Amino acid sequence: MGNLILMGPPGAGKGTQSVRIAKLMGLVHLSTGDLLRDAIKAQTDVGMKAKAFMDKGELVPDAVMIDMVMGPVRSAVVESGFVLDGFPRTLAQARALDKAFLDEGIEVRAVVHLHCDDEVIVKRLSGRRVCPVSNQVYHITDHPPKVPGFSDAAPGVALILREDDQEDVIRRRLQVYRENTLPILEYYRGARCVVAVDGLLPVDTVTELIMNSLQVK
Repeated sequence: MGNLILMGPPGAGKGTQSVRIAKLMGLVHLSTGDLLRDAIKAQTDVGMKAKAFMDKGELVPDAVMIDMVMGPVRSAVVESGFVLDGFPRTLAQARALDKAFLDEGIEVRAVVHLHCDDEVIVKRLSGRRVCPVSNQVYHITDHPPKVPGFSDAAPGVALILREDDQEDVIRRRLQVYRENTLPILEYYRGARCVVAVDGLLPVDTVTELIMNSLQVK
């Protein structure tokens, strides 16, 4: 059924939709965050290379990221195809990934872009609270705990605001996304189908719109 790349800003629901679309289409969900953690945990050659840079507080070079992604991609292509979630993140990565795909005859059916309003994303993410014991996620307005500020799963345990969910951090992440990732969309529009969907619609609606768009395209 083809291979897909799913893009979107922080808080757009990429992870949720990638898992859903992969299940519905019988594809393999490939999250680069998970792949990186798994490679490091398994102490693979590419995982150790990545860890060496991360331990020094440096970004993992594009060449190492491409090597890490291509192994699972090859396996997924043989099995059924893939939904790539969280990569590429820069124009240089997109070009390098395209070259790697071209070299191995791998075709991408479509790029799905979840677009969202910045202010809504800030409100969505900054309102999240997490239980440090169960990792259950709440939202102060959309999904509040029974007792404000405290976990339902672990009574008496105070919920925490993760560093990534602080407003100033969210705005920096959105700025980085606009500067580094949005140019990829223009690059992809020149060569393949780009499906744009409002990521702030209800989860089921977003999934339905993506599926309908892919079937039409």
